[in-house]
Amino acid sequence: MRPRRSVLYMPGANERALEKAKSLDADALILDLEDAVAPDAKDDARERVCAAAASGEYGARELTIRVNGLETEWHEADLREAAKAGPDGIVVPKVNSAQEVHTIERALEFAGAPERTKIWAMVETPIAMLRAADIAAASDRLTVLVMGTNDLAKELHAEFVPGRAPLLGGLSLALLAARATGKVILDGVYNDVKDAEGFEAECVQGRQMGFDGKTLIHPAQLEPCNRVFAPSEEEVAHSRRVIEAFDAAQAEGKGVVTVDGRMIENLHVDNARRILAMADAIATRG
Repeated sequence: MRPRRSVLYMPGANERALEKAKSLDADALILDLEDAVAPDAKDDARERVCAAAASGEYGARELTIRVNGLETEWHEADLREAAKAGPDGIVVPKVNSAQEVHTIERALEFAGAPERTKIWAMVETPIAMLRAADIAAASDRLTVLVMGTNDLAKELHAEFVPGRAPLLGGLSLALLAARATGKVILDGVYNDVKDAEGFEAECVQGRQMGFDGKTLIHPAQLEPCNRVFAPSEEEVAHSRRVIEAFDAAQAEGKGVVTVDGRMIENLHVDNARRILAMADAIATRG
């Protein structure tokens, strides 16, 4: 298991930002060649980002590159050079079908991308929500779905409101697709970097819904995001009690197990093991 609580976008055209990212407490980084880079800076940013990805200077952080979309003039060169750099993942915006996943996969193979370089598909349109299960199941190389909530809201003509009610249908469809196919899924960004309370509330909502982590646009969002998406001390302690009680009951041939006054079943044990595995993965990452 690999923690992906906090996944921070870093502008590929900004050399200082790429250097700063080496010291940030993010589980993963997305070195961005798309929205954060002006058209006349695309080529320079591509060279800079690919060099960073190949440098081996980012420690335990999972390192990915967001390329420009399939319909853009930069996509082919982005994908080819990113594949050569061999990051942990290549993030592709606006993936709308399983066929597009197959196209991306073939391009990576043709460019000689190592097996470790996975596809992270951004789902950010109504059609992607409706096809999310097909997209997620299209390839074993696709390991992560990334919500593009800004674009989804735009396509829906939806307003940004606390609680994200207009987006919940799409978020739920994507979550169902990820869980049905065994993929990781990351929540979208929170735009107001000065609204710490609103950001943390959205992190809590995302974790409660079942997201594995959240994409971020500013380093100030790292601490609350890491905290919310990590198992708390109470959760870890409870999970240990659940497993210990269940194992003891199994050894004694008992059919009923209770912990803290609640009946425990296999599903609770599975969840406890998942929580402990995540806590261990976070501790190992340091």
